[in-house]
Amino acid sequence: MTKIAFIGAGSTVFAQTLMGDLLLFPEFKEITIALHDIDAQRLQTSTIVAGRVADVCRAKPTIISTTDRRVALDGADYVICMIQVGGYKPATVIDFEIPQKYGLRQTIADTIGIGGIMRGLRTIPVLLDITRDMAELCPQALFLNYANPMAINMWAIHRQNKVRAIGLCHSVPHTAYQLATDLGVPYAEIDYLVAGINHMAFFLSLAHQGQDLYPLLNEFADRGEFPMRHSGMVDGVRYDLFKRLGYFVTESSEHLAEYVPWYIKRDRPDILQQFSIPLDEYIRRCEQQIAEWDQLHMELTDETRPLDVAPSEEYGAQIIHSLETGQSRLVYGNVPNTDLIANLPADCIVEVPCTVDAEGIRPHAIGHLPPHLAALMQTNINVQALTVEAALTQKREHVYHAAMLDPHTGAELALEEIWSMVDELIAVHGNWLPAYH
Repeated sequence: MTKIAFIGAGSTVFAQTLMGDLLLFPEFKEITIALHDIDAQRLQTSTIVAGRVADVCRAKPTIISTTDRRVALDGADYVICMIQVGGYKPATVIDFEIPQKYGLRQTIADTIGIGGIMRGLRTIPVLLDITRDMAELCPQALFLNYANPMAINMWAIHRQNKVRAIGLCHSVPHTAYQLATDLGVPYAEIDYLVAGINHMAFFLSLAHQGQDLYPLLNEFADRGEFPMRHSGMVDGVRYDLFKRLGYFVTESSEHLAEYVPWYIKRDRPDILQQFSIPLDEYIRRCEQQIAEWDQLHMELTDETRPLDVAPSEEYGAQIIHSLETGQSRLVYGNVPNTDLIANLPADCIVEVPCTVDAEGIRPHAIGHLPPHLAALMQTNINVQALTVEAALTQKREHVYHAAMLDPHTGAELALEEIWSMVDELIAVHGNWLPAYH
């Protein structure tokens, strides 16, 4: 019977979503689900929720709950990873507070930027431990990674270990849905091709029943009425960048603002106001989730309350179902650039369409991207490459250079400030990092 291990299962809400996706498939009613987390209390909550999800789906899975990662991985066919090393407190708070002392402000801090760099440095060692255990305990298993920073993490995994692995993110389908809503066309009727790197992939084509939607999107953008998203954020940054680049990017404005040097500037509050850029947004979201957790915990674990289980747009369960049943699907995955995008580095991680069926996962070759899009991506790939090099060699110089070449960090800080900030961050990270020299 198929065994699926959830590593970081204490992320209860996301684990609930993925378990629901799996157990709604008729073929997966009796699978084995192994839940692992280092937080026993959160793990217990997720275990209760797993049982409730199974009841709603009328499924009878075998549910294993363990704080021993090797037990969860032993004999697994699929490993779904959703870890956050160091948690919100103290790690993510550190990623915001120390840079802020130097005048460097961030919005999300999970992809590049100094926050993404430090998150990658503390996450990669754990991911490499997991994949080494997989090589011993479940060498044929597929590793499905949801942990950010996506490209950095996947690059390190593919350089260091030879496990089967794909990185998954919902930014492509979510953006497609948002664009369909903006243009007033049914989401189910649009076709698109997206390619690039995670959180900076672009819609190379966008059509409705064979009609190119880009002229209509240009008209929408020219009206200057930035749409409000379900997150409560105004989507101004990427509409502004769309007008200047001619292609629409997959990640939200609050993310995108910190991937480029043009929008977050300490001496230009007018830009922040013009585009409604939410500084410290990830901190705000985490504090809100913490404040709401007691109520949410009660709702999730109270058997007298109905539990909503519906299919999501996450790719994880769809990939597993296609591999197990042969049903062909198109998904977007983060994979090594093996002749997929000609004008990006051969060893970087790219986000491209992939066909999934019983034969496996087959990424689609895209060819050349428009040169200005590839050039913009390269500014982010530089940071990714140096962060991976730092994590695999423990050489402090690569951390300095990653931060120095980061578009937002380099636009705001002098080199001496960058060096001092990196030293302070490495010192405070302590046991999350190996010794850097």
